[in-house]
Amino acid sequence: MIMVKRIALLLLILPALAACRKRDDSGSAVQATGTSGQAGGASITLEFMNAQSTEPGLSIFADAVNRFMADNPGVKVNQNVIANDSYKQKLAVAMASGILPDIYFSWSGGPMYEYVKSNNIIDLTPYMDAGNYKDKFLDAAIAQATYNGKIYGVPIQNVSVCSVFYNKDIFARYNLSIPTTLTELEAVCDTLLANRIKPFSLANKTQWTGSMYFMFLATRYGGTEPFIKAVDGSGTFEDPAFIYAGKKIQEWVGKGYFNEGFNGLDEDSGQGRMLLYNEDAAMHIMGSWFVSSAYSESPEFAQKLGIFKFPRIEEGAGNPDTVIGTVGDNFYHVSSTCKNPDAAFKMITYLTDDIAAQKRQEGGNIPPLKNVKLTDPILAELFAQVQAAPDMQLWYDQSMSPEVAEVHKTTSQQIFGGELTPEAAAKLLQEAQAAYLKN
Repeated sequence: MIMVKRIALLLLILPALAACRKRDDSGSAVQATGTSGQAGGASITLEFMNAQSTEPGLSIFADAVNRFMADNPGVKVNQNVIANDSYKQKLAVAMASGILPDIYFSWSGGPMYEYVKSNNIIDLTPYMDAGNYKDKFLDAAIAQATYNGKIYGVPIQNVSVCSVFYNKDIFARYNLSIPTTLTELEAVCDTLLANRIKPFSLANKTQWTGSMYFMFLATRYGGTEPFIKAVDGSGTFEDPAFIYAGKKIQEWVGKGYFNEGFNGLDEDSGQGRMLLYNEDAAMHIMGSWFVSSAYSESPEFAQKLGIFKFPRIEEGAGNPDTVIGTVGDNFYHVSSTCKNPDAAFKMITYLTDDIAAQKRQEGGNIPPLKNVKLTDPILAELFAQVQAAPDMQLWYDQSMSPEVAEVHKTTSQQIFGGELTPEAAAKLLQEAQAAYLKN
């Protein structure tokens, strides 16, 4: 069982997130709503902002909105959809302007805490307690939605953990076994290179993708304690675990373990994933939402998809069963400026009702619900990793203050690009964290 106390320690401060309307190829705004006939004569209008800009999430959310409006003809929902990384930027602008949608989400942690402190979201505890609604969710998900004993978000999207995805056909072709140690993983990489296949596909333009490699290496080497202590000020980001992670990344870059031009490729548009689909690369370290992407984008590749835990580091102190990620992924909030919070909360419940949960599972996600029965082997393995985990490391960039998170992402990208030594990157990150704690 995941230790909720550990999760709580790791949910610190994360960048303020953002939202706006999805844009088509011409750059014009696209508004995703239900059919206009359903909302005719509506007396209530709800502005609903999310980042479900690709399938299957796009269809799942549109269906939930349409079902809600059909059941509630007096309410119209304007669903504004924006891609993930743009969402983070645009909601920050909305927060600063004070013009907020009625319903929007965060990844819990720091943003949610900041929204509470700045009175931007309402306490959902009465709604979650009514009819024991909160009991349908995993306890760890509710823990992430809670601040100072009150529930401020509804965990909707996914049990999102980071793992290693791989092409089973390629592994079989070259008689490769699932690695359980870092030495074994590097032997797999060397065999792949010898056969002109890149070990890892990576699109690191948005920086958080490369951070996953850094997190795994640091956590497997030093455990979760170095990060916890670095964030609370009792330790430092110049800890050997972070130096080790940086050095190993640069060693792998030097060996050619990653595709060319990775720091200029965009994950949101699928540039990294395509290398995997086309068998130009054999492995992909990514969050569990990758399963959903693979199923919708390349059903042929999805038949070859396998998964394994990032292996242990022989000389490391970290537990190889520790997972990196979040339980709930997207936590939906009701804005404090919402004039109809009852209707807004009711709309949110349609995102996680039995119909939506089943569609989400069919699309490759694990709803953060207690009654989930997983038949898909990949999803079952992901969920087993979570259940076996002694603790969970929340994504680094969601555990830091906004300013420090940007330094982490930038310096980790520069480590990949060879622009900074691991020591220099660690020094910059530590200076940023020390300045934040001082203020």
